[in-house]
Amino acid sequence: MTKPSTRPRPCTDPDCRGRHSTRERVALAVSICEGRGVQMTELRRRVLELLWASGGPTSAYQLIEAIKLRDSRPVGPPTVYRALHFLMGQGLVSRIESLNAYVPCVHPERDHDCLFFICSGCRVSVELEDPRIGGLLAEDAAVLGFVATRRMVEVQGMCARCAEAGTA
Repeated sequence: MTKPSTRPRPCTDPDCRGRHSTRERVALAVSICEGRGVQMTELRRRVLELLWASGGPTSAYQLIEAIKLRDSRPVGPPTVYRALHFLMGQGLVSRIESLNAYVPCVHPERDHDCLFFICSGCRVSVELEDPRIGGLLAEDAAVLGFVATRRMVEVQGMCARCAEAGTA
């Protein structure tokens, strides 16, 4: 018996805050790759699934450990970094530079700038889309004669839960 497929659906809710199932988002990523004529290998898919399942920024070494536990076989850092590089190149994953960690892109079907709010207490990150930020960055770049190739904003602070609990 085959598993029922999850029909990939682009999100039409600009305020969804990433509330999508892992299965739905991975199916969308596979569909995006097929549309671009690139291959979503089993390892790339596994890395993406693990990132979605983690619920927060995940380092490459955490992914290596998770793959080892899940598959009962070791995988080397270069292999995982190659998978992450592919996923980033396809716009399916972002790297949070300040944490040296990776998160799945909430809406890879949309062309948007990455705006992350990162809690320094619990390390949760939230990706938001705000076209006003992208517009301001584009205006400033134009004034400077600067050609931006990637725009990502990381805002560090405390989430409401950690702020209430007094976590530092």
